[in-house]
Amino acid sequence: MRISAAVVHEAGGPFVLEQVELDGPGPSEILVRIIAAGICATDLHMRDQEYAVPLPLVAGHEGAGIVEAVGPGVTDIAIGDRVLLSFPSCGTCVTCRRGHLPYCDHGFALSFGGSRLDGSSAWRWPDESGGRLHGHIFQQSSFATHAVVQARSAVPVPPTVDLTVAAPLGCGIQTGAGTVLRALRVSEGASVVVLGTGSVGLSAVMAARLAGAEQIIGVDRHMARLDLAVRLGATGVVPPGSEVVEAIRDYTNGGADYVIDTTASPRVVSDALEMVAMTGTVAMVGGAPAGTRAEFDMNTLLNGRHLRGVIQGDSDPRSFIPELLALHAEGRFPFDQLVTHYDFADIESAVSDLSAGVTLKPVLLMPS
Repeated sequence: MRISAAVVHEAGGPFVLEQVELDGPGPSEILVRIIAAGICATDLHMRDQEYAVPLPLVAGHEGAGIVEAVGPGVTDIAIGDRVLLSFPSCGTCVTCRRGHLPYCDHGFALSFGGSRLDGSSAWRWPDESGGRLHGHIFQQSSFATHAVVQARSAVPVPPTVDLTVAAPLGCGIQTGAGTVLRALRVSEGASVVVLGTGSVGLSAVMAARLAGAEQIIGVDRHMARLDLAVRLGATGVVPPGSEVVEAIRDYTNGGADYVIDTTASPRVVSDALEMVAMTGTVAMVGGAPAGTRAEFDMNTLLNGRHLRGVIQGDSDPRSFIPELLALHAEGRFPFDQLVTHYDFADIESAVSDLSAGVTLKPVLLMPS
């Protein structure tokens, strides 16, 4: 079928809306008419070739839409279902069988390989002489009016769910909330520091409030984001220009139980280890460009501190996303306050606003 998609042709280049061809779903896949798609910093890493993805490319990995066709072997999703799209996993490797889906042995290839795992692709140019068009990012590539999607990474949701609001649950918001509730399992009365209060960080703030953390401290360069962090549950903030390590140590009486870094900055990660208490944990959540290295004092870790990475909040989307939707319906997880809508044709404005910190979570609305 002929569809419209946002294509990146060169490193750092614009997202260009073009007409492309999309085949129907193969085994264990579904065809989804995309209603909305969130934009994540990872999409910009791919655009800028900070991750080694092939170009030209159709990105997008926070899609939401309606199922229009199902491929062979799909039994738990039907035509007409409304779905949120999340990260892919193979379901058969040792890691998947142990229930650690975000850490699938084939996760990187499935997410950033630009094709199905077997190297085939449903994406192509109308003119076959135009060379290869790469898609299947996170096995969806949802910066398009339609997408062929790995069925196991689609989460059916009730008709009451507004897909234009809920689309970002599939990655960024799930990551922030899951880091608190799943990966770290923050306990009541704990102290939590969130470094970077974008959409992932603010999701962590809201989750920390749900977990009953006594101290929730936001750190950011944008005061407006910190003001929102307070409204969403932060008990304190470190304003721009402050000496962050000293401020956190003073606020937490020596060090926080948990520090969540969403910035992917080597210097910030190093500082995070200096502001966490002995036996406390630093969770690296932000995605840094490939090859990024950080330095830290080894004795800081020797003193019982923990440093770990977290992908997708250690979540299983089929169970965790419905949980977040239920909390939202109860008014306890107001992630809708992070969302700003843009028409698909305005994708470059949305990307610019995200990069400038003007928008927390831009969501593209596809033409009807």
